Amino acid sequence: MTVHALPTQTHSEVIRQTKIHLAAALRLAVHDGFDEGIDNHFTVSVPGREDQYMVLPFGTHWSEASASNLMVFNEAGDTLEGKGVVELSARSIHAPLHRISGAKVVLHTHQPWALALNMLKDNRLLPATQTAAFFHGRIAYDDTYTGLAASLNEGERLASLLDGKSVMFLKNHGVITVGDTVAQAYRLLYKLEKACRTQVLAMSTGQPIHILEEHVIEKVRTPSKDDSYSRTEREKLYFEAMMRVLDRINPGYAD
Repeated sequence: MTVHALPTQTHSEVIRQTKIHLAAALRLAVHDGFDEGIDNHFTVSVPGREDQYMVLPFGTHWSEASASNLMVFNEAGDTLEGKGVVELSARSIHAPLHRISGAKVVLHTHQPWALALNMLKDNRLLPATQTAAFFHGRIAYDDTYTGLAASLNEGERLASLLDGKSVMFLKNHGVITVGDTVAQAYRLLYKLEKACRTQVLAMSTGQPIHILEEHVIEKVRTPSKDDSYSRTEREKLYFEAMMRVLDRINPGYAD
């Protein structure tokens, strides 16, 4: 019997796929209501060049993102590929987060329901739903808003608070998710917004919120060995499904 090796992607194919996924995530953020037009930033380390980062040039609306109009910058703020200048907050927040945390993907938004929760004096996400329980113990909290990010010190401060977690709440500011893939980080962002929305809605009733018991929370957080799909497979399937949605409503991200 002849065994055929599975085809592997070339380095250039990996970079192109990464660009396509980043552009898709930016357009999805518009679809999901996470964007602020041209503000906030999604960044991804260039595969094989972890000290260089892909980003949408400032001034381009997120709905216009495509694989071909992304640029590459470094921590010094130099444009290494593409056209445009990296916006100061992107360099100040994202570059140190990539460097210090080792995250390949850093997504930062001011999405409305997460920001609404972060406006509260007590902004902790409560493990009161299945979705929220998934995040329990996995969120870092920055309780001190320091104003607009204008230096690398701010990103370094945030990186020290992240401390191995994949989500950060920025009080009076927004949220950050990090991950190994765009699919992973974006699915976290999507599920986080759902969890924040349900909590804010529940809080608006003025009724007590029922917190799940610890053993139930742990059951939600721990993948079952009998599950048909791993977490990585679920992230991949989710993102592929959402790219098919984009293909219908806002195609062109792969151009």
